[in-house]
Amino acid sequence: MPEISLVLLVGVVAGTLNAVGGGGTFVALPALVATGLSPVTANASSTIALVPGALAGAWVYRRELAPVGGTSTSALTTTSVIGGALGAGLLLLLPSASFGAAVPWLLAFATVLLAFGRPVSRVLSTGSTGSGAATGAGGAVALSPRTVLIAQFLVAVYGGYFGGAVGIMMLAFWSIGLGLDTAAGNPMRIAQIAALNLSATALFLVASDALRTPAVLVAMLVGAVIGGFAGAHLARRLPARLLRGIILTVAVSMTVLYFLRG
Repeated sequence: MPEISLVLLVGVVAGTLNAVGGGGTFVALPALVATGLSPVTANASSTIALVPGALAGAWVYRRELAPVGGTSTSALTTTSVIGGALGAGLLLLLPSASFGAAVPWLLAFATVLLAFGRPVSRVLSTGSTGSGAATGAGGAVALSPRTVLIAQFLVAVYGGYFGGAVGIMMLAFWSIGLGLDTAAGNPMRIAQIAALNLSATALFLVASDALRTPAVLVAMLVGAVIGGFAGAHLARRLPARLLRGIILTVAVSMTVLYFLRG
């Protein structure tokens, strides 16, 4: 029972982090592994538990979605769905030990993206705009729609396989490659995360061991939903810099702990 209560609490924290800017995976995955789940099952359970919040966010922003880089919303979403499913399939097909060994490095990669993705995107997109290159709002698009879809597919595969900081990765690519403003791209980011996580979840429910521990899964899911609502209100009250600092602190801490554990 104390274990379930802890998972519920971690679910609240993960849902809150995702609502205010991302990073839920950094607390959800280690907590589920600590309950005795294998890293693969823990990752699958984390994706399943956190997908309702992503879907809710996509519904809220449904009227604010705008095409990215000349691609249609349907094309981008279809690409995310296929990539997310492929990434989830790779997680289930590849040896569990491979994923366990890769987790610290995946966390480190996601942490670097979290720390530097947006600042680098802003600098590069500002520079490209100043030199007459593409902007996402009204200017010429630097990358072709096909290139955007290929990149989105690769990002979605990563998201289905692991998912840490995948939203930051999307915004970084759209900003660097297309000059798309971060705020303008945020609704589409949430929608694409929901799309790739939904397809990954469908596969995980059928082919993973996540349903063998229903109490743990439900506790994480309920906590994430509560945290999602709480985070939406919290985000309106706390400064953006403070929220980002909290998420980055969690990310760095979990990454260091995983390397030490390894």
